[in-house]
Amino acid sequence: MAGQFFEDLRIGQSASFVRTVTEADVMAFAAVSGDDNPVHLDEAFAAGTPFKTRIAHGMLSASFISALLGVHLPGPGAIYLSQTLQFRRPVRLGASVEARVEITALDEAKGRVTLACACSVDGKRVLDGEAVVLAPKRNGG
Repeated sequence: MAGQFFEDLRIGQSASFVRTVTEADVMAFAAVSGDDNPVHLDEAFAAGTPFKTRIAHGMLSASFISALLGVHLPGPGAIYLSQTLQFRRPVRLGASVEARVEITALDEAKGRVTLACACSVDGKRVLDGEAVVLAPKRNGG
C-alpha cells in the first residue's frame, strides 16, 4: 500500500471520511490511552457535568485526523511532524464525526505538507487545527 508522493500533491487537495463514535470505540480508546476520566465512561458521573451525558475523548476525534493523514492524504509513508488542535464542542456517543484535511501549503525543499484539519458533527465544528507531515518524494529524497 503506497501513499501519494510529494510531487503529486497540490494546494487545495482534500480528503474526508465519516465515522460514528460507538461505545466500543470509547471503551477501547480508554483502554489503549489509559484515559479513564469518568466523563467518558460513567453515565452517572457525566450527568453531573455541563455535558449532562458521557462524551467521547477529544483525542479520539483527533485520531480520525491521524487516520486521514496516514491512510488517505498523503497516505502510507507520511510522517507526522506536528499537530495543533482546538476543541470546540463535545462529541457524544453515537455521533457521526466527519473528519477532513486540506492541503494549505507545500514546502518542496523539505518535503513538508501543511494541512488544515477539522472534525464536525451535524455540520458544527467539534475540533480544528493544523498538521504538518513529511511526504515521501518520488526519488526517495
